[in-house]
Amino acid sequence: MDGANGRSGDGGRTGGRLYAPKHQNFGQARGPEISGFDDGPYHARRQRYSRKNRIPLPQSDATARTFLRHSSVKVASVATAFPAGLIPAKLKLREVRSAVRDGADEIDMVINRANFLAGEYERVFDEIAATREACGAARLKVILETGELQTYDNVRLASEVAMRAGADFIKTSTRKISPAATMPMTLVMLEAIRDYFYETGIRIGMKPAGGIRTAKEALAYLVLVKETLGDVWLTPDLFRFGASTLLNDVLMQLVKVVDASYQSADYFSLP
Repeated sequence: MDGANGRSGDGGRTGGRLYAPKHQNFGQARGPEISGFDDGPYHARRQRYSRKNRIPLPQSDATARTFLRHSSVKVASVATAFPAGLIPAKLKLREVRSAVRDGADEIDMVINRANFLAGEYERVFDEIAATREACGAARLKVILETGELQTYDNVRLASEVAMRAGADFIKTSTRKISPAATMPMTLVMLEAIRDYFYETGIRIGMKPAGGIRTAKEALAYLVLVKETLGDVWLTPDLFRFGASTLLNDVLMQLVKVVDASYQSADYFSLP
């Protein structure tokens, strides 16, 4: 599996403690993405972890790009009427094109669950494919909102529709619906990615988001990815977490390594 080709394309301390400032507000709809496998810096914090993306609302993309112009951090924009996805398709595509013009490196879209649950799978496919085209060079993450899809079979089918329509990543949820990411739903999506890779040779990324709050929980997901897809998927280009709350716990674990004790959550940014 490792040899296959496919599309995938020190922190500031005070008194020996690691501190993180509050989030810069970009009109943010969702939190950051995080991966523990890339040592790249985040512009303001410069901690030894990788924060893959900032994810602002589309109207704030230009501002986010300005703040991050000297950083390796990418701008990923939520679009297509996040989180409900209930506006006309032409307006969704206009929003995507605008986000890309303003500097978004990645686009997060959400499928129309009403259409999917009504059995209108071709309509869902066409909307994803049109969004893929509107993204141009930007990568596309497709949010399934698994908490509304009701069954594992539906999650599997939605994963396949998204991948065949051009998704670079598939993602569990917007984190606005409960349940969000769960181990069983994530496994269904990982198995769909595996089977799609065996069929096409194309690697699709995976992002569980929502409900993963601690580093220990994250480790369980990493084991799931390794056992299902192999080490090649354990990179920021193919696997990420939604990290609004998880990020703080990861920072607290890093501080514990330095100080041998946990610090108060008040010393870290709010989720």
